[in-house]
Parts: sequence; structure tokens; C-alpha cells
Amino acid sequence: MSAVLTADRITKRFPGVVALREVSFDLRAGEIHALCGENGAGKSTLIKLLSGLHPHGSYEGELRVGGTVAHFRSIADAERAGLAVIYQELALVEEMTVAENIFLGAEPRRGPFVDALRMRREARELLARFGVAIDPELPCARLGVGQKQLVEIVKALRKESRILILDEPTAALAEHEVQVLLTMLRELRARGLACIYISHRLDEVLALADRITVLRDGATVGTAEAGQTTKAEIIRQMVGRELGDLFPRRSAARAPAESPAALRVVGLTVADPHRGVDFLREISFTVAPGEVLGIGGLMGAGRTELLMHLFGAWGRRRGGRVELDGAVLPPGGPPEMLRRGLALVSEDRRRYGLVLEQSIGFNLSLSALRGVTRAGFIDASRERRRSAEIFRSLRIKAPGLEPAVGQLSGGNQQKVVLGKALLTEPRVIFLDEPTRGIDVGARIEIYEIVNEFTAAGKAVVLVSSELPELIGMSDRIVMLHEGRIGGEFAKAEATPERLLAAALGQS
Repeated sequence: MSAVLTADRITKRFPGVVALREVSFDLRAGEIHALCGENGAGKSTLIKLLSGLHPHGSYEGELRVGGTVAHFRSIADAERAGLAVIYQELALVEEMTVAENIFLGAEPRRGPFVDALRMRREARELLARFGVAIDPELPCARLGVGQKQLVEIVKALRKESRILILDEPTAALAEHEVQVLLTMLRELRARGLACIYISHRLDEVLALADRITVLRDGATVGTAEAGQTTKAEIIRQMVGRELGDLFPRRSAARAPAESPAALRVVGLTVADPHRGVDFLREISFTVAPGEVLGIGGLMGAGRTELLMHLFGAWGRRRGGRVELDGAVLPPGGPPEMLRRGLALVSEDRRRYGLVLEQSIGFNLSLSALRGVTRAGFIDASRERRRSAEIFRSLRIKAPGLEPAVGQLSGGNQQKVVLGKALLTEPRVIFLDEPTRGIDVGARIEIYEIVNEFTAAGKAVVLVSSELPELIGMSDRIVMLHEGRIGGEFAKAEATPERLLAAALGQS
């Protein structure tokens, strides 16, 4: 079968970095071709090149569409050639209707005016043709993430795109939304549409893709038929080594029996600051020095709110107390909690954890400026020295501290957020979904950082929606159910069935 898209020995250079090294792969009509690789492997750069964002002439090698050499100078050039990219960060206008978004920039007209009736009719026909049961007159703000993803695909297909490129399309979807999306992609494949599918979810990739190409350090490692490879082989190719165990063994330091808990929470009740009603109720737990306490629960159970409150960033305390190293910790804001030895790595790193347009060095030192300030002035050389040390120890993939953190891959952005927290020299660190949206190699590195932290006698409270991660990384696990503790489990007792039952409020 002839290729509809071919990348032939593509090399892309940035100052100080070679992002792609002679990458080659091809895409056939009616094929779903998955691209897998760690964050920083070159996937995002390749997408930008295929979409015209990195124009012809800015890279070496050859890009061909249907056998013809492509000279994309812009995104519009790529779209005219039949390529459409659907990014993880969706590009819909929330205040506009589904129909208005589908036809944005190409609205049907009657004279100088938009023909709204025709636009709604044609949008309804398009949605029906692709089996999407969404009212075209609904504002996009009222749709779920999965529905918005489907609208993006219909918007691309309206332009008669022959090649869809999907970047982590299921990262923010619930399970039922994932199944709807995958069913739609299989139907589009049966109609002859070609798709490049990028995902960290390897089970999903193996179930959906026809072929899989693995990138590592900007180079093509290999391409295989999905039915002739395994998850273990893909992981080995991605990280360049065998993975006998996803979760590195921990040798956490244990405190003497008479020492106080690093963190003790007793009868904590917290009201939602917006509604005024109690949201967290009678929460009690302890975390010992050198221990990882896992916090699980279903969405809306109060996991993030609990960490945010303990860090002084959410809610009004109605009862209970918090102790740090045996002493009562009075309520206070994040600056006070940082000063006392608590640090938070938030769930949404781009919104709460980073200043994306600022440099890596700026972000790393942002929460720890008190430690490099003398007489009211920042000691710039000391600040840079401390940032450089944590930069090296976390193995952040960048040419130095100067690049904007927004240019980094997701895994390396997460390392910067973690490094920023570690530079405050905390005694207890709160980790809220620390591995969400990052690849298996970066996950293992973050697990190893957690192990080093606990081996030094510090404590970790880990929130995760992934039961294997909770079980693999935690010494004990507390499951929340509707703002209360549904169960607490020692590591030996923690099975997925027991944890899920506790999250559902079942004994």
C-alpha cells in the first residue's frame, strides 16, 4: 500500500539542541500509525514540522505527501494539503456554539452576512455523518472534554482532511469518553482516513494502532506491526533499558519509634470557600519521616482539596488540627507553609506550578528566594548555583537554565515543578498527580527522586488516580469517599479491589 505521508531522514536543530536526528517513518491510507516515546523524544517537534509550524527550510530531510515533496510554509499550507492536527490543549472558542466552531473562519454566507441557518443545518449533517450525537446549537462551554474532542475532529473533517494527527487525545477523558473516541477513529480508518496517533497509554495504542514507531532522543528506534510487538518491548525501546519493575525499590529511612510523626492530621473538617458547606469531614491520618502516604479516591472525593488546604491555599477550617513534627501547625497561607517546611507540587503544573514564559532558572528558584536573599537583595550568583545543582540532579533535558520553561516537554516541566519544591528544603512534600501526562521513562525518574527524598528521612503525601501507582509507591494508603476517609490500608493489604471498594464507600 502506498504511503500518503512520508518523513525521510528529518533532522531539526535548535540552538544547542538537536531535536530530531534523521527521523523516518511513513503513513498509509486507512492506517492508524502510533508514535511513542518519552517526553523529549521529539514527538512534539515532529508534529509541529508536519503541521507547517516549523516551515520547510528550517529542517533537513524530506517530507512527502502522496509522493510529492511538501514545502509547507505555514499551518494553512499543511491544511490545504489535507493535514489536520488536534492538540491535547483544544482550540475551541468556549462562548461559541458547536456549529460556529466547526465553521470558524469558513462560515457560509448570504451576501455580506453569515447564513446561520445553513451553517447549523450543515453542522448537523456533518455531526450525523460521523456519528456524533451533539446538538450543534450548544455552546462549547457546556460540553465535556470528550465531546469537545469529537467536535475538533469533525471540524478537521469538514476541511476534507485526509490525515489526522492526534496528540494525546485521551489524556483528559473519562473511560466512556475514551471508548467513544476510539470507536470513531476505527470507523474513520474503515473509510480510508489516515491517522497519526500519539499517546503514552500503551494498552490503548496496542489495541488501536496498525503500526507503532518508537522515538528516543530525537531518533527513530524502530517501527513494528502492533500485533507483532508487546508493551514490554515498546517500553524497552522508549527508555533504552529493560524494565523489570516500573516502581523502583524503596529504602526509606525509618524514624526511631519515639520520634513524632512528620505530619499528623486530626479530625480535620474544612468548608468549601465558595459554597460555605463542609466538604472535608473528620479527616485523620499520620505520615512518618521516611514514609510515602498514598491518598486515593474517585474524582470529587476531595484529594486535591485536602492537599491544597494543608498547604494553606483552599478552604476554611471548621475543626481539627494539623501537627508538624509534634507541634501544632496554625493555619496560614502558602508562604507561611513553605517557611515551616511544607511544599506542594500541584496537579495542574501549567496553571499553578510554572511561569511558562520565564526561564527554567527563574522557575526553579521562585519559591526559594528567601534562602538566597541578603539584606533585601537577591544574591544572583548563589541563586544560579543552587538552581544549577538541582537542574543537574534532576537530569532536566535542556541546554541550560536559560530556555523558557514553556518550551520543555511535559516530563521536564514536571521535573522543574518538583525541583522548585525541593529547593525550599521541605520536611513534607505534597505530590498531586505528579506523573499525569508524562511518559514511562520520566515517571521512573520521578519515582527515584521520591525515593531519594524519603531515604533522607523526609515525608511524602502522594495523591494519584492510578491504583497501580498508589500501590507501587506507597507505604500506606488512605482512600477518600465524598470528603471522608473510606478506608486505610497497609501496603500488604492494598489490592485494587479493596481500594476501589473503599473509594466507593463500601466496607
